[in-house]
Amino acid sequence: MMMQAMTAEPMLRASGVNKSYGALKVLFDVDFHAMPGEAVDIVGPNGAGKTTLFGALAGSFPVSSGSIHLAGENLSGTSAAERCRLGLARTHQVPRPFLGMSVFENVHVAARSGAGMDQATATDEAAEILRRTGLLALANRSAASLGLLDRKRLEVARALATRPRVILLDEIGGGLTEAELGALIDLIRSLQADGMTVVWIEHILHALLRVVTRLVCMAEGRILAQGDPRDVMAHPQVQRAYLGSSPE
Repeated sequence: MMMQAMTAEPMLRASGVNKSYGALKVLFDVDFHAMPGEAVDIVGPNGAGKTTLFGALAGSFPVSSGSIHLAGENLSGTSAAERCRLGLARTHQVPRPFLGMSVFENVHVAARSGAGMDQATATDEAAEILRRTGLLALANRSAASLGLLDRKRLEVARALATRPRVILLDEIGGGLTEAELGALIDLIRSLQADGMTVVWIEHILHALLRVVTRLVCMAEGRILAQGDPRDVMAHPQVQRAYLGSSPE
């Protein structure tokens, strides 16, 4: 499936990305991009390579070959911390807060270390992000005491505290009720409305179709199709790989 030609510079681009662990190859010539302010979803069955691609984009490990660019800047050789400072943030499927800290302290640390803010600026920024993510009333609570929804909100809040241009969201909808999922979708929409580029791994199709402008389907480390979400989900290869069936 061919993508429509775009003239603007992508905010995030992976070109010919391969990743191997010894003899095991897990990403095969992945070409992927996200435009400024775009919301893109990556879907695929378990083992498709989605989280590995996120790790490659975020700098969790070096790619075997290929390149990754952020706003036209080649990220080759940069660490995850350096990419964070450049404006690339990610969340994790299983939230990873600092359990011994309060909700406020978790976000404040991200603002200080991830974005390099001074003490006063980080304090103001953390308070505003907690308000925006619905966590301000829980600011003094221990992160260890939070339920699943609030831990996921905190995961997003910590990423936002680094002032990203691109945020990578790894299955933040999993395990939530419909009402909780709706609240997170509203937050994602507001980020996109502010011009942030959002790349989201998610399996909850009715949720992602309310947010994303483009869908990327992966299987066995390869991209099968990308484009309009409904067109991609109707593609026979995608239905076979992702849904286990295809139309007659």
